[in-house]
Amino acid sequence: MANPPPPPKSLVTVYGADWCGDTSMTRNYLKRLNVKFAYINIDKDPAGAEWVRDQNAGKQKLPTVDVGGKILSIPDDQELEVALKSAGVRLS
Repeated sequence: MANPPPPPKSLVTVYGADWCGDTSMTRNYLKRLNVKFAYINIDKDPAGAEWVRDQNAGKQKLPTVDVGGKILSIPDDQELEVALKSAGVRLS
């Protein structure tokens, strides 16, 4: 029996931690825009934590957001919105 295909990768992935205020603000902003995203809690995902450090010269910057391959570290709302539009994400 063949294995099922992996789930589609989300165009937007937020790497952060539940205790991080900036992570919460970014997630809430995406929700207000009705943007679907995956959330990786680096406190529970060692590979996610390593990925964040790899993207940020060894530093743990939260949130680190992947928008269609564009990596944003601690983005403000404007920077995030520009990246979303550039990636073709529809905003409400």
